[in-house]
Amino acid sequence: MSYSTTPPLHHSTDAKQLQFDKRYLKMARVWAENSYCRRRQVGALIVKGRMIISDGYNGTPAGFENQCEDEAGQTKPYVLHAEANAITKVAKSNNSSEGATLYVTAAPCLECAKLIIQSGIRRVVYCSEYRHADGLALLQRAGITVLYIDPDDI
Repeated sequence: MSYSTTPPLHHSTDAKQLQFDKRYLKMARVWAENSYCRRRQVGALIVKGRMIISDGYNGTPAGFENQCEDEAGQTKPYVLHAEANAITKVAKSNNSSEGATLYVTAAPCLECAKLIIQSGIRRVVYCSEYRHADGLALLQRAGITVLYIDPDDI
């Protein structure tokens, strides 16, 4: 399923932006490798003015054990998603995510979509689907540009 609300851009600008999008997604995939989660490792970068202002990956809160799944293999309820980690990290800095782009390896869930909207991020680029599309629908409803890039094209 592909979601794109990006208005048509001048071809050379569009091609150049797509190159940057693929590179930042590739970096987010590498960043996901920092996650201790066994079921799914997710990485996120927040970019503003072609500068990475924050990063995150899914995992437990600071000070907790680095184990995301319980004995049954289910994700523990207090595990933070990569987007939430990146957004809270930028909130603790002197940077603003207003108008930024979020690059994330998995489509945002509904809860992360709410955080994205409130943080002022205006564009989300992702490369794998999440089991529910309600987060993407909410982002589109809020007027946020959402772009899927096939992981085989990165």
